[in-house]
Amino acid sequence: QVQVVESGGGLVQAGGSLRLSCTASGLTFDTYAMGWFRQAPGKEREGVSCISRNGVTTYYADSVKGRFTISRDNANNTVYLQMNSLKPEDTAMYYCAAAYAYSSGFWYQRGWYNYWGQGTQVTVSS
Repeated sequence: QVQVVESGGGLVQAGGSLRLSCTASGLTFDTYAMGWFRQAPGKEREGVSCISRNGVTTYYADSVKGRFTISRDNANNTVYLQMNSLKPEDTAMYYCAAAYAYSSGFWYQRGWYNYWGQGTQVTVSS
């Protein structure tokens, strides 16, 4: 019943921007923290960003701070990841995830999330 669907990935030149979108259905969206993860070939999946239920609190991996911005629109059950100043090392499959939790202290832990999307590919060329 629950669906999490990412979109917005693509091929972009280094220094460019992309905005990823993630729409969730079959759940009460504003009761879930939403996170973005990424996985590059040959590497482990890593947490990129997370946003609290009400959108007040955000978290970012050090590697993307100052370049990426997470936001959410609870009226439309959508979370976004605005990615600016993209680097080749940002190339990865990006996944959206939903977490029903009271504390977001472990936002970067994959096991903290209840539902996952299938991912959208981001490729940054040099």
